Amino acid sequence: MPSASTTSLKLDPAIKERVQHLAEARRRTSHWIMREAIEEYVSREEKRQSFLQDAQSAWEDYHLNGLHLTDNEVGAWIAKLEAGEDADLPECHV
Repeated sequence: MPSASTTSLKLDPAIKERVQHLAEARRRTSHWIMREAIEEYVSREEKRQSFLQDAQSAWEDYHLNGLHLTDNEVGAWIAKLEAGEDADLPECHV
């Protein structure tokens, strides 16, 4: 495992106090709480960035080829899946 590096972080006193209270309640250190918070934030934002990139790519593909599904088509497909049916994704069309 790579060694960790030290990073300074300036916190507003109110936030620092909230972190300390949470750490005490969880029987963890403030360091652990902050490290976990940063890890969760970075993971969430990476997923969001990936979603946005996928959406942009899909939008560009749509403009190139015009293939799409309507809201009703997708809704009907999802309803089948929710009902436990083994439904294939409908074919895209122009």
